[in-house]
Amino acid sequence: MSVDPRQLRRPPGRSPAHPVRGPYPGRVGAVPRAPRPRQAFLDHVDDESFPCVGAKASRARDGMEVHEFTDLGSPADDRRLWLRLRRFGTSVDSAGAEDPTLRSLAAVFAGPVPRTEHQFEQLLWAQLARLHRLDRDAGQAWAGDVSSDPADPRFSFSLGGHPFFIIGLHPSASRRARRCPYPALVFNSHRQFEQLRADGRYAKMQAATRRRDRALQGAINPNLADFGTASEARQYSGRRVEPNWRCPFRKGD
Repeated sequence: MSVDPRQLRRPPGRSPAHPVRGPYPGRVGAVPRAPRPRQAFLDHVDDESFPCVGAKASRARDGMEVHEFTDLGSPADDRRLWLRLRRFGTSVDSAGAEDPTLRSLAAVFAGPVPRTEHQFEQLLWAQLARLHRLDRDAGQAWAGDVSSDPADPRFSFSLGGHPFFIIGLHPSASRRARRCPYPALVFNSHRQFEQLRADGRYAKMQAATRRRDRALQGAINPNLADFGTASEARQYSGRRVEPNWRCPFRKGD
C-alpha cells in the first residue's frame, strides 16, 4: 500500500504556536523558532548521546554534506537529489583510498512525519525507487562491486555507478539513534566502508558505535549484520523487520 505524504502530519515544532521557555537571544520574551531541517539534523548528530562515531568523525572533518529537500514522498526534488548524489559518488571515487576523511551525504526532508515505522519504510523505498528510475533512464549501470538483488547478502544501493549504504531517520523511529526531528536519508559510500575494513578502522568504529548504542538503547539494533552475511537492505529503514521480510525494491521497476 502506498503512502500519501499529504495525509501525514508535519514534524513537531513547525507550528507557530510554541510554548515560551525563556528569553530568546536578542528578543526578550520572544518564542524560540524550531531549527530548520538541516540544523535540526546537525544538532541530532552533535548530541553527546548520538552513538555513531563514524558520523561524528565525518562531521568533525567537514566530510558531511547536508541538504534540505521538500517532503519525502514528493517527486519535486528527485532530480536535484539525484544530481547531488552522483556528484558526491564521483568525488568519493576521485579522492581515493589515500583520503582518510569519512564522507557522507544527508538528505533532510521538510516532512512529513510518518505515524508508524512501516509508513516511513514505504516512503524510503519509494524515494529510492524514483532515484533508481532516474539513474536507469540516464543509462547508468549498477555498481559492479555489489549486487543489485536486495535479497542478496552482497546487495548495496547504487546511483551513478557508486554503491551506497543508506540510513533512514525520522521522528517515529523506535531506535533512539534514528529518532531525528525530520525525516532524513544518509547516504554512505560502500567503497569507503571497504577501505575502512582494509585498514582496520572499521572494526574499531563498529565496536565503539555498538557500545554507545547499547548504552543509549539498552541493546544494539537486531537488524545489524556485516556485509556479506545478510542483505543490508534490512537495515535501511531502522525498523526491526520480520525474518521473512521482502524488500519492496526491484532493480528495473
